[in-house]
Amino acid sequence: MSSEYSLVIKPSKGWQAINFAELWSYRDLVFMLIKRDVYGKYRQSVLGFTWAFLPPLIQMIVFTFVFGGGVADLGPTDKKIPYAVFSFTALLPWTYFTRSLCNSSASVLGGRGLITKIYFPRLILPLTAVIGSLIDFLIGLSVLIILMLSFKITPGIAILSLPFFVFIACLAALGFGLWFTSLSVKYRDIGYVTPFLVQLWMFATPIIYAIERFPEKYHMLLWLNPMTGVVEGFRWALLDLPPPNWGLMGLSNAIVALVLVSGLFYFRTMEKTFVDII
Repeated sequence: MSSEYSLVIKPSKGWQAINFAELWSYRDLVFMLIKRDVYGKYRQSVLGFTWAFLPPLIQMIVFTFVFGGGVADLGPTDKKIPYAVFSFTALLPWTYFTRSLCNSSASVLGGRGLITKIYFPRLILPLTAVIGSLIDFLIGLSVLIILMLSFKITPGIAILSLPFFVFIACLAALGFGLWFTSLSVKYRDIGYVTPFLVQLWMFATPIIYAIERFPEKYHMLLWLNPMTGVVEGFRWALLDLPPPNWGLMGLSNAIVALVLVSGLFYFRTMEKTFVDII
């Protein structure tokens, strides 16, 4: 006996919850796309995986010369941590965030060839960009470990919290990436605005400077930046610095959660129109 099987795909109506079971069933596609992106990025590259840590390393050298006491002293008031390590510890999550954000922002437009031909959960595209960037992050983390060993810096028990702050960085990149990629399908200007916005965003994040260099009345404004919590969390976890303000840390992480939930909502609302607009 033979039986026919057909699958009918219909556009969703209204708000639909994320189907995590469906996402998991497409995990092979996620791994394939990550592999494709990694190979495409470093194939026929002379320096290869060196590009994973070379840009933040060069930035660290420049920042150390300019802001580490050469021209201006914006590092921590406690001089037990060299400015080079202080800045690179912040550049590591920041570089991961910016790469994930830029890649996920262009993921839907870049995947138009797949979107217009086959069905799969569209959330896979920005999710792949965020997960794939973790490979570069791990390479950069190994460089930071070597740097810490060369300066004889030993992290304390707080290092156990590092996976949590990596997770927060992933959620922040995904949340903002969902907003940007959804908007970029309808407004192509987003692709031009994103790199410029990231550059400005960097100066609003305590990467080249320590928070204590600012008057305390401005600290709340700095912590409204969701990446402030990630950067300060990394420094606390890896450099054995005094713990951050947990109240403000909670505020920063709450903003990440808000951006992620709203980004998922907006992405799910817009994805039904992606094929028509692209």
